[in-house]
Amino acid sequence: MDLEKQLHEIEAMGDDHVGSATDTPLRPDAFELSDIEKIDKIKKDVNNIMQTLGLDLTDDSLKGTPNRVAKMFVQEIFGGLHPERKPKASTFQNKYKYGEMLVEKNITLYSTCEHHLLPIVGKAHIAYISNGTVVGLSKMNRIVDYYAKRPQVQERLTMQVVKELQRVLNTDDVACVIDAKHLCVNSRGIRDIDSSTVTSEFGGKFKNPETRRDFLDYINLDTDFK
Repeated sequence: MDLEKQLHEIEAMGDDHVGSATDTPLRPDAFELSDIEKIDKIKKDVNNIMQTLGLDLTDDSLKGTPNRVAKMFVQEIFGGLHPERKPKASTFQNKYKYGEMLVEKNITLYSTCEHHLLPIVGKAHIAYISNGTVVGLSKMNRIVDYYAKRPQVQERLTMQVVKELQRVLNTDDVACVIDAKHLCVNSRGIRDIDSSTVTSEFGGKFKNPETRRDFLDYINLDTDFK
């Protein structure tokens, strides 16, 4: 098979946004190397990529790039791969007996498309109905951030956020909507700068059309405080 045909088949698979499972696909030995060891290996790979592209790595502006990219991959944009970085989401008794849905909207989201390793930028909106426990508001943001910081497809990310909150809160009554721009669409390929992708996952009571409608109405409320 020639290289052009191989690249075409890879590109076709990359545009088919069907994930194999809710869990991020990881090898069993994913965490045998320390962060330092991973950074050292990735640094060499980035150096090779830049050399192959013909860049002069003796230039003051470029010589630190392999190390910066390696650290960014391991400790920042893909930091959510490591289970030790999962946020500790402490729960509390719902002593005030709040029985309506709680909505956390406009959570800023930065992720990375796993097909082209280009940014995904958008907003996540989360809601849950208490089953006797509540979780700190900032923990909801941290859960989104944790699962976003890995190579992703948006569908999987949406389901992972809901699944984690269902586990933490011990209830199925959790919903998530994500609206995001994919730079693999906006800056390459079709280069459609205006399109965005919306995904949703509704659990428990949120499968009821009326409850779901209430959640979507909350998202659309004007809460731009200035």
